[in-house]
Amino acid sequence: MRQIFVDTSFFYAHAYADDPHHREAVQFLENPPVPLVTTNFIFDELMTILRYNFGHRVAVTYGQSLRKSKLVDILRITPEDEESAWEIFSRYSDQKFSFTDCTSFALMRRLGITEAAAFDIHFEVAGFLRLPPASLASRGR
Repeated sequence: MRQIFVDTSFFYAHAYADDPHHREAVQFLENPPVPLVTTNFIFDELMTILRYNFGHRVAVTYGQSLRKSKLVDILRITPEDEESAWEIFSRYSDQKFSFTDCTSFALMRRLGITEAAAFDIHFEVAGFLRLPPASLASRGR
């Protein structure tokens, strides 16, 4: 089954009305073309960024809505994913991949996910198809 991975950069654009990609993110999440997945590491990163930038209340409110959402499955990174992520992180000294990025890549490879809803170029660099929401919506299920 085709799934699309959702990165922190995408959720941040959705949460922050002044983000240049906010409208795209909102429109996409209103009617995603296929099932969406993210990880507990992405959730952690997002909650930290929202808390630091907008305060505890905003982070908790957005976090609760994401956790209760039927649109996105939050998957747990496995110990094997972490090991694969460490290999990716260690190997690519020429890239500025965060460890969280590497855990995303590991999970995507394990599950055969090739597309990411992300405004982060690192997904393309790592060999995934980074689709802006307008492109995602037009592809259908």
